[in-house]
Amino acid sequence: MSAECIDGVRIRGKILSWIEQSLAGETRHHGPPGLAVIRVGEDPASVAYIRQKRRAAESLGYAYREWVFESSITENELIRQIERLNRDPEIHGMLVQLPLPRHLSPERLVAAIAPDKDVDGLHPVNAGRLFQGLSGPRPCTPLGVMYLLEDIGFDLAGKRAVIVGRSNIVGKPMAMMLLAANATATLCHRYSELPETLRQADLVVAAVGSPGCIRGEWIKPGAVVVDVGINRIDGRLVGDVDFDAAAERASHITPVPGGVGAITVAMLMRNTYEAWKLQTARPSEPTGPSHRSRPRTPHPPVHAPHGRTSNVAWFEGRNDFIPPTNKNKGGQS
Repeated sequence: MSAECIDGVRIRGKILSWIEQSLAGETRHHGPPGLAVIRVGEDPASVAYIRQKRRAAESLGYAYREWVFESSITENELIRQIERLNRDPEIHGMLVQLPLPRHLSPERLVAAIAPDKDVDGLHPVNAGRLFQGLSGPRPCTPLGVMYLLEDIGFDLAGKRAVIVGRSNIVGKPMAMMLLAANATATLCHRYSELPETLRQADLVVAAVGSPGCIRGEWIKPGAVVVDVGINRIDGRLVGDVDFDAAAERASHITPVPGGVGAITVAMLMRNTYEAWKLQTARPSEPTGPSHRSRPRTPHPPVHAPHGRTSNVAWFEGRNDFIPPTNKNKGGQS
């Protein structure tokens, strides 16, 4: 078996095109979505990643603003800046770029962001809404994985899904989203029996940050393998999965680069668009954090075969159906 390589760049383009079309004609009433990014220090990876975010935001016509601070800045000074942005009506989405210098607490800084402007989906309120199955901004990387699985037509209901890595950014929210889509989700860590667990998995999501730690021989034949890891070795990027060996057993696999990473920025743009829609709703429109009162917006183009609920509908706290937009291209269902 030779796996089909999942093209994250193509999926990203489809999502950004959907946002662009959805914005057409809407910005004249409220102005464009405003995205604020806070960066501390000159970490090369952070600088490169923020450059991607800026390009995507500007390509969509967002009002993009960036604040860069010296590594010596204090936590209280940063929180005061976040509070100013919380009060700014032209800022609809905000994030603090991670990682941060060791003297700064990511948890405290993220918690200072207004939950409705938390486009990274990491605020404790939004984490709780995800846990309870309510709508709200979702962490961008797991959100991208869910859209990726929709794109290949992979029906999660009843499938065994194994997530390797238990971070608050990827692993834990990924497990919640997969459970909401009716998968049987297992979250693995350094004390787990990886080979035995992975051999039973219909879906593997690797998010460890350890190059090649998932061996190809552990992959169940026909499984879908999603590699979230990004590691730099000898000047090149590699994932957490032994790609060549895993591709011989999997049905679908994401490359590194060009897989999940390409979609993550598009999910940030999508979250910013959703935050803008919620915050600029006309007074006559329903507003508020509840999924019953939140203004309904269309979704990026995904498809669910007739007769089943879309993965996307479930993980956003809704049980409505999303009609198919194109023919299922050989994905598992």
